Amino acid sequence: MQDNTLIALVRAAQQGDAEAFGALAREFESSVYGVVMRRLRNSAEAAEVTQDVFLRAFRKLNQLREPERFVGWLKRIAVRLSINRATRRPNESIQPPELFDSRQHSPDQPLDRMLRRERANEVREGLSQLKPLDRDTLIAFYFEGRSLKELSVRYDSPVGTIKRRLHTARNRLRAAMSEFQPV
Repeated sequence: MQDNTLIALVRAAQQGDAEAFGALAREFESSVYGVVMRRLRNSAEAAEVTQDVFLRAFRKLNQLREPERFVGWLKRIAVRLSINRATRRPNESIQPPELFDSRQHSPDQPLDRMLRRERANEVREGLSQLKPLDRDTLIAFYFEGRSLKELSVRYDSPVGTIKRRLHTARNRLRAAMSEFQPV
């Protein structure tokens, strides 16, 4: 693209001409994708970040003071967003497919049922050792699925107090249940 055409398109896009920005996006999409792909080495992520680059450029285009520097400005956005994506993505781990398959299709074993019942009995026993307010708060939140707001209304207390009460009750339940654990 010639410099005069580029400058004219950038200025038109800065004035709100969506077609001009569309022409700029079509012209530079492959080069932005290349910049992003070199950093991320993942085509799906590169395509997503490339879209983000053009969205960011569209929103911030009025901040570009020198239209002739559009290409460098666009590539800086691409590099910055690529680095952000690379540093924020979770670490990948590879697991054999059999690991997932065996978990999904394993029948309920008698030992598993017995251990679940035993754990449930320990939780019930631990809950019975708590004060009524702690026990009722835990049961309402975890077993009845009540929200913090609902508990706030039920107990006529601020949400922060309910959060603290849940935290304290969980710690008390943990302490009560630790009595059941072998030393």
